[in-house]
Formats: sequence, C-alpha cells, structure tokens
Amino acid sequence: MRWANLSAPPDDGSPRGPEDSTPPESSPRAAPAAPPLPLALPSAVVRTFDTPGFAGMTFYEIRAKSIINRVPGASRVPFEWTINPYRGCGHACTYCFARNTHTYLDLDAGHDFDTRVVVKVNAGELVRRELAARSWRGGHIAMGTNVDCYQRAEGRYRLMPEIITALRDFANPFSILTKGTLILRDLPLLRQAASVTRVGVSMSVGFVDEGVWRSAEPGTPSPRRRLDAVKALTDAGFAVSVLMAPILPGLTDTAASIEETVAAIADSGAVSVTPLPLHLRPGAREWYARWIGRNHPHLVPRYRELYRTGSYAPKAYQREVATLVRTAARRHGLGGAAPGEARAVPVPPAPPEPEQLTLL
Repeated sequence: MRWANLSAPPDDGSPRGPEDSTPPESSPRAAPAAPPLPLALPSAVVRTFDTPGFAGMTFYEIRAKSIINRVPGASRVPFEWTINPYRGCGHACTYCFARNTHTYLDLDAGHDFDTRVVVKVNAGELVRRELAARSWRGGHIAMGTNVDCYQRAEGRYRLMPEIITALRDFANPFSILTKGTLILRDLPLLRQAASVTRVGVSMSVGFVDEGVWRSAEPGTPSPRRRLDAVKALTDAGFAVSVLMAPILPGLTDTAASIEETVAAIADSGAVSVTPLPLHLRPGAREWYARWIGRNHPHLVPRYRELYRTGSYAPKAYQREVATLVRTAARRHGLGGAAPGEARAVPVPPAPPEPEQLTLL
C-alpha cells in the first residue's frame, strides 16, 4: 500500500459550507472555467452554482438510460437491487469505498469524487417507468449504498421526492442508508410509503468525535445532528438502525470512543447498532492513506500492518471491535450485531463494470 505521494486538496479541518440545509437559491450557470467533460459523459450539461455550499463543485446533469441496478450475484450484501441518483459525493468522506467508481468516468477517485458530481436528472421518471415494467417483480430496493442520496446536492436537485413517490405508488419495498439530515424533508413521503410497503431507514454514524468528523467527513452533517435526525425519525414511527461505520483504527476504536458513540446512539432512540471497522478498497485506500499520512503520521505503521494483505482488517481485529460495540450496546439496552455479523451489513461491492450512464 502506498501511504504517500498522492495529491490531495488542502484540509483545514472545517466543514464545507452549511452542513445540512438546502442551499439558498442562486442562478445556475454554465462554468466557463469548469473542468472539461469526462469522456464518458460527452453530452452532459455542466453547471456550477453561486452558493458557498457548492464552492469549487461542478455538476454533470445527465439523462441516464436505467436507474434500478442489479447487485452482482457474488456480492455479500443482503439486497439485490439499488438506486443511485448521484455519482460522486460532496460529503467528501476520506474513506468512501465508492471512490474508485469515478475512474470509470475518466475522473479521479480523490478530489474529483468530492467535487465533480454526476446528477441523473431523470431519476424519478426512470424509477416510475421501470417499476411499471411487466418484468419487474417488486424486489426490495436499497438506496444510499454507493454514494449518499441525501448529500447536499439533493437540496437543489430534489430527486428523492420523485423516487419515493414512485416507490410509494407501486407499494415497492425499499430502504435508505444515509448520513444526510435532509432525509427529514421527505418524512411525510416516507410515512406515506410506510403505510403501503416496507420501508427501512438507517443512519450512518461511525463516531461522535467532532475533531475526527471535521477532518475525515468534512461535507457531512455532524454526528450529533445525524442522531437528532434518528430521534425525529423514531418519533415519527420508524424503527431506525444505526450503522456504526466506519470505526477508524487508532482514532475511534478505543473502548472510550466506542462507549461514547454507542451511548449517544442509544439516546437517539435507535433500535440497533451494527459496527463496521474501516475497510479500504482501491481508490479509497490511496486517498485515505494520504489523509492519514498528513494528519496522523504516527498511525501509518499501524495501518500498514492492518491492511497489508487487502481491503479488510484482520478478522481478529474485527471481532475485537465488534465485541466492544456489542458489550456497550448491552449496557445501554440497545440491540447490536454479534462479531460474526459485523460484515453482514449493507456495504456494496465495487461494481465490476461502470453503471450505464449512456445518454438518451
């Protein structure tokens, strides 16, 4: 693994703009100085916006040919179908496993992934059309399993209301995993959908340490704001689970850090917590290594040891972390995953081929 010599944007540890609010109205504009369109998106409309929350970001608006994706059969995830209305993510999580998918679009897995976001502007109409197809059998659809469907761009593009409305109208079961508190905007629609089909809601909160959050997840709502959203969803009648992911070696894997995080999750009203130690796939591996080398150089030897054989930390380490979480969860009256269940959580594989983004 290379832990250096990878370019990265300056990291001052501060969040990027308003953390969870819909950006104020501004006029979209074609960006004369915007990066050239990647080869995979030759007909996309490129836009930038004059709002602080979107500073330095470029959006590629495309009309996708399909939107409901089948998960490869060899994957180890508990769902078969996904919807991903965005590609790339302004949450800018240093460890995001989806980073390498940007390379399929002739973009890089680092800074481009954080700042050059593909928006499938026809997502809602595609969902409705595909759910109406005679071949569709009504399978469960997972969302937020690649990049976050409630990233800040959703405040402007508003793709999720149309998607949820279509799923509601067809009484099609679905689930959402997110770090975005913007999900509360769609709470009325989620309640309507839950009255006719199964709706699962999960929030990702790996830790509550604000220093680590500001550095490692600079574009996300704070962990405490996410847990406030869990409370609001719980009060609305949803049984919300929390994916405690990722747990970062040397930073958030201590007994004290895990205890504090699990206690906060329990206080939010979540019904369960599932731990997931950090895993580092290609793309994320190099970007995260750069971040660790810059911000926590003393941890570089430990990461070399833990991830020397692949993307996942050793099973013994995973069991140790899962045991700490399970023990804390029991103390706080919260359901939790057993050690062997720690990897049976909704984390999708890196797709073997790029998603079909051919334009109509």
